[in-house]
Amino acid sequence: MRIDVVDHVAGASRARGMALVIDVFRAFTVAPHAVAAGASRVLPVGAIEDALALRDAMPDAVLVGERHARRLPGFDAGNSPTEILAIGVAGRPVIHTTHAGTQGLVNATGADEVLTASLVNVSALVRYVQSRDPQYVTIVRMGHEARERCAEDDFCAEALVTLFNGGKAPTTAEARDRLRNAPAAVKFFDPAADWAPITDFDYCTEVDRFSFVLRLRTGADGRRELERIDVPGATA
Repeated sequence: MRIDVVDHVAGASRARGMALVIDVFRAFTVAPHAVAAGASRVLPVGAIEDALALRDAMPDAVLVGERHARRLPGFDAGNSPTEILAIGVAGRPVIHTTHAGTQGLVNATGADEVLTASLVNVSALVRYVQSRDPQYVTIVRMGHEARERCAEDDFCAEALVTLFNGGKAPTTAEARDRLRNAPAAVKFFDPAADWAPITDFDYCTEVDRFSFVLRLRTGADGRRELERIDVPGATA
């Protein structure tokens, strides 16, 4: 199994085999939390206008999204696990658009399978990929606004590579210690940044919170959605 680590939308566009698209702060922490909270569907979308049009077609949906880390006008929640859990998404579809993470999903068109990746299910991701035994794995670090590397996505990529090579996942304490002073974490500890609650940092750095992966697929209505796949052998 060959593992390549690439970056941003350009990297996602070149991904082959199984693509693991990383967005730790916060898109691919939000998506699994939405699924675990009972969302009927999670639909990742690239363009803001497409998300708004999709909500017109699905008026019961929860519209979640950000640009430059801030909630978009007219959206129900920002890209925040704290906010979506407070709203409650059980039984409702979630439409999700972000500056980085969802852009990676919709652009990884050359991959055989596309999975969301973050610290909350890092071990399950590796177990799932190993069970599929692909020839190629592409780890895509989406980074800050899909334009520059960031500490949290680099850390997640390192953890994935370590696990693929037979090592251990970091602990939650190690993740929090490593990322507490990361540039993208500053907002969580700034009282003025009400669009980035401090609890989001805790959600995003909780290693192996979930024992499932989310795989991109085309739903029965032709729309892209994330499919939950539970992975045996979980430690959390």
